[in-house]
Amino acid sequence: MNIHEFQAKDIFAKCGMAVPPEKVAITPDEARTIAEELGTAVVVKAQVHVGGRGKAGGVKLAKTPQEAYEKAEQILGMDIKGLTANQVLVAQAVDIAHEAYVGIIMDRQTKRAVFMVSAAGGIDIEEVARDTPEKIHKLAVDPFLGLLPNQARMLAFKLYVDPKIAGQAAKILTQLYNSFIESDASLAEINPLVTTPDGQLWAVDGKMNIDDNALFKHKNIEAMRDLEAEEPTEVEAREADLSFVKLDGEIGCVVNGAGLAMATMDMVNYYGGSPANFLDIGGSSNPDKVVAAMNIITSDPKVKAILFNIFGGITRCDDVANGIVTALRRIAEGPGGPLKLPIVIRLTGTNEEEGRRILQKVDLVATDTMADAVQQAIKLGNN
Repeated sequence: MNIHEFQAKDIFAKCGMAVPPEKVAITPDEARTIAEELGTAVVVKAQVHVGGRGKAGGVKLAKTPQEAYEKAEQILGMDIKGLTANQVLVAQAVDIAHEAYVGIIMDRQTKRAVFMVSAAGGIDIEEVARDTPEKIHKLAVDPFLGLLPNQARMLAFKLYVDPKIAGQAAKILTQLYNSFIESDASLAEINPLVTTPDGQLWAVDGKMNIDDNALFKHKNIEAMRDLEAEEPTEVEAREADLSFVKLDGEIGCVVNGAGLAMATMDMVNYYGGSPANFLDIGGSSNPDKVVAAMNIITSDPKVKAILFNIFGGITRCDDVANGIVTALRRIAEGPGGPLKLPIVIRLTGTNEEEGRRILQKVDLVATDTMADAVQQAIKLGNN
């Protein structure tokens, strides 16, 4: 789950990190009021779940409250990489002498949290990573020992020569690691970590992604979810207890099991198609899940064919077949009439024969192999 910058910085501040005074505004008038309360120049920043806000015009400096009003008016409603800025963060401006980058990501290969730090921070950090990767220093943290003091100091001296500033940085690195671990995050970063002319460090920007599987332990973080910033179909899928990620292809996939779903997507690409989604109905035998999956996929105008790939174990093939039939009936009874998209089905496993009989009653035929099903779906979609 993504959270906004102001939410991430609130978590950082609770771990003791230095964060500029700031508040969120949803109208230009609120932005002006906040700037008046802060009594200094402010930075007005769009709150959207995407990087590159600065280059897109979503971050602006305002020297007066009236300027804060004007900048907020420009940003609110702005489209930034397909997302609409519905709120802005009005933060006290900080004099910048130097910008650094510090971040932590969960690395699946090493099975550890990995620090990445660079003295060349700021809005061009992506270019730094691409063009001069030697400027980014990494450290994999032992999950049992955590970030040790000597490791924090070592990373800090990769960023700063001055021992006093490096000492502050080592403390911030420890606080960032604590925020990461305590929140069950998959990513946490500060970009930029700013050094002011008087040698103080401030986390003026923050980003965190939280592991969805750990949210049951963090109701306070779950409450931070911004439904308006999420893809509507992903919200609908989560409410239906489906694992769903929207993609840009034309073959809608309904699969049981994450591994099989990934293999199905790979095979769609292999045979020249493009998957429209990752959708795992899981091991449940509830036909309502199939109905929900069909509703989500058919709401995507890019989808040209629907592919069911079911390997029945815990999931019973006859329940999936009933779900397909029920979904088609409900769609036909809706305002759009019967479904016009071709459907290709592969059913193998528990109650397979019963599932095939159910489908045959509505003139649907299940194929024998995954390869046949994928190729048929692509061919029908192209036609």
